[in-house]
Amino acid sequence: MLSILAAGSIFFPGLFLLSKRGLKRTPGLGLSEGDATIVSARLVSSIQAIMASSAGYIIASSCEDIIEDQHWLTSTYILFAVPYFAYDIYAMFLCYWHKLQVKGHEEEGGRPKPMGSAVASYLRREFLMVLHHVVMVTICFPVSVFWRQGKGDYFQGVMFMAELSTPSVCLGKILIQYKKQHTLLHKVNGALMLVTFFICRVLLFPYLYYAYSRYASIPLYTVPFGAPWQYNVGAFCLMAPQVYWFTLICRGAFRLFTGASRSRPPAALNKQDGGCYPGQGAPLPPPANGYSPVPHQADRETDTH
Repeated sequence: MLSILAAGSIFFPGLFLLSKRGLKRTPGLGLSEGDATIVSARLVSSIQAIMASSAGYIIASSCEDIIEDQHWLTSTYILFAVPYFAYDIYAMFLCYWHKLQVKGHEEEGGRPKPMGSAVASYLRREFLMVLHHVVMVTICFPVSVFWRQGKGDYFQGVMFMAELSTPSVCLGKILIQYKKQHTLLHKVNGALMLVTFFICRVLLFPYLYYAYSRYASIPLYTVPFGAPWQYNVGAFCLMAPQVYWFTLICRGAFRLFTGASRSRPPAALNKQDGGCYPGQGAPLPPPANGYSPVPHQADRETDTH
C-alpha cells in the first residue's frame, strides 16, 4: 500500500516538473515560467484523467456481478491516484500565483502580491474546488479502500470514468490562455466538453442508482429509500458541485455559441482580457478551475477538472 502511495506521490509532481522543464526548453516554444506552469498543470490533469478513465473501463467491463465482483486495479489505482489531489491543490495555486504576478506587474508597476495574501485569495476564490479535493483525500479515499470491504468495484470503476470530461476541460483552458476562445477548435472543444461533462459527471449518479435497480430487480424510484443513508448523502455531496459547475459551463457555452462576446465593444473586451470587472481597477485572474459566477467571465474559462 505504502509503495503505491509513494509511487503516485512521485509520479504526478515529477511529471509536472518534467513537463514544465521540457516546455521551457523546447525549441520554437520557449514558454515563460508562468505559461509552462499552467500548460504543465493541464497536461498532468489530462494524463491522470486518461489513466483513471482507462482503469475505470477495465474495472467496470470486467465485473459481471456489480456488487460482489472484484478487480485488483480498483484499490491499486485509488492508492496511486490519491496523491494527485494533494498535488493538484498546489498546482492550481501555482497557476493562480503566476496569473496574479502577470496582472500585478501590468497594473501595479511590478509590485508583487504578498504570498500570504495570494494564498488567502486563492482559497476564497477556489474554495469549492479545494474542498472537493480535500474531501477526495480525507473521506472518499478511506471509504473506497477500507469501508467498502471489496464490494462495489463496478461502481468505483464507473466513477473513475467521470474523468473522461477532463481532457476537453484542460484543452479549453489552454486555448483561453492563448486567446483562442473565438476559434473553431475552441467551439468544437466546448461542445465536446458540454456533452462529456453532462454524461460523465451529471448523469453519473442517476446511472449508478439505475444500475443497482436493475441488479436488485426493484423500481428505480425505490432505490434511494432502500439504500443506506450514507450512500444517499455521499451521492448528493458529490453530485451537487458537478451540477453547479455544469450550469456555469452551460452559461459559458450559451454566450460562446450566441456570439455574445463578439458583440461587445473593443474597449470592454480589452478590459476583460485584463481581468477587471466593469467599474473596478483591480485585476482578478480567472479561477484556476475555470469556473466563474461572473457572467462576462463565463465565456472565457468555463471549465474544471
